[in-house]
Amino acid sequence: MPQTFFGLAGMGDLITTCISRHGRNRHVGERLANGETLEDILSSMRMVAEGIYTTRSVYHKANKMGIDMPITTEIYRVLYEGKEPLAAVNDLMLREPRSERH
Repeated sequence: MPQTFFGLAGMGDLITTCISRHGRNRHVGERLANGETLEDILSSMRMVAEGIYTTRSVYHKANKMGIDMPITTEIYRVLYEGKEPLAAVNDLMLREPRSERH
């Protein structure tokens, strides 16, 4: 719902995730980009970076429903299959352009 996203909680969460050095999901992403494994990152964290688990759920649900979600797929591959983050970004950027509308 637009009201949820554009409310203080939705916008605040988005801003924290994207730009705050205190964001847990960003923290995980930066450590992955620096070459750490997800296992090592998780073992050193006391708080939950919910994006890790949300990615897994959304990835499996999208596959089950036949929905193509390239960003989610690449994040899943980085988190759970050990794909290098730079390789995931390159694969996303080099995808064949196509319509986002079906």
